[in-house]
Amino acid sequence: MSQLVIASVEAIPIRSEPSRPRRSALGQSMGFDYGLVLVRTACGIEGLGEISMLWDGMGGRACYEVNHILAPTILGLSAFDIPRALARMEEVIRFSRGSNTAKAAIEMALWDIQGKHLDTPVFNLLGGRMRDSVPLSISIYMDDPEAMAESAAAMVAKGFRTIKIKVGQGRDRDRAALAAIRAAIGDDIAIRVDANMAWRSPAVAAASIRALEEFGIHSVEQPMAPERLADMALLRSQVSTPIMLDESIWSPEDAALALRAGAADILNVYVSESGGIYNAATIFRMARAFGTDATIGSMPELGIGTAAQIHLGLSVQDFNCPGDVCGALYHARDIIRETIPVRNGHVHALTGPGLGVTLDPDALRDMRRDASE
Repeated sequence: MSQLVIASVEAIPIRSEPSRPRRSALGQSMGFDYGLVLVRTACGIEGLGEISMLWDGMGGRACYEVNHILAPTILGLSAFDIPRALARMEEVIRFSRGSNTAKAAIEMALWDIQGKHLDTPVFNLLGGRMRDSVPLSISIYMDDPEAMAESAAAMVAKGFRTIKIKVGQGRDRDRAALAAIRAAIGDDIAIRVDANMAWRSPAVAAASIRALEEFGIHSVEQPMAPERLADMALLRSQVSTPIMLDESIWSPEDAALALRAGAADILNVYVSESGGIYNAATIFRMARAFGTDATIGSMPELGIGTAAQIHLGLSVQDFNCPGDVCGALYHARDIIRETIPVRNGHVHALTGPGLGVTLDPDALRDMRRDASE
């Protein structure tokens, strides 16, 4: 595989605008500072990766880390040496939110190169397909109850069978929103709720969840701060609704802590937060060993990152909870030529070689930002 020697790595800062307003307990998202990663081999194969990180506008910093810290450690390796590349990157940057998504972008580009070289989709490199599509949820962001209900009904009309509601506006306002949404979409559509760490104690979280349970909620995502695993385990014993952890799960090590603590019924796993497909797949296997469900969360990704999620979702053994594998829908414009195949509440396989997507040079020109911006 000498022809697949990594010859260059380049990260380019980009900025994307949301397709619709995004307000949650974390605040208002005005735009996304992300990054495009291009990994090229000595024989000229180019792999695509994406830095997708909503937290604190870290895209520019992550691009710097790719170009100046991470890239030198993997030059000369084969694109097939993903575990070795991850180990080398871990040696120079142990852990940070931004660095995990930088590592993930490089890693997904290596998978893309492998698939292009072998003329096969990435899901085949991950062991093959367990399913042909992945069930989806779609987020409804904070607004007045009537507007949220209208948005939810519009998503159901497009074929979505699971709606994820952002909560944390206060117990009465959350109840009003859920009541309006359930009335608008009927009883056959699943409702997830996402608190984004809004509640400050198990008692407050339990009371807030009980106030919503009459609306038949599927699960509650990240009710409290990430480190409060013991409190999350206590909360599980106090409510009947399954508890999903999201911001608590940044790595296989985080997953181990949460699983040992009995803090979750469902793990929400991110390719970007985990540091790549390899680590994300490891978390899925860990969850299965503990008898815990797992699904895939979204930053939200553009098309390249979404493609990486799709291949993971198609290949893992269990996928029992609708996931957020449709991040590209939350952006006004994508950076790829293809349209992510979302139909009837599912995202379907990308069957081209590698990640199955190609870069749109016009979009890159318009979305590109100087490193100094």
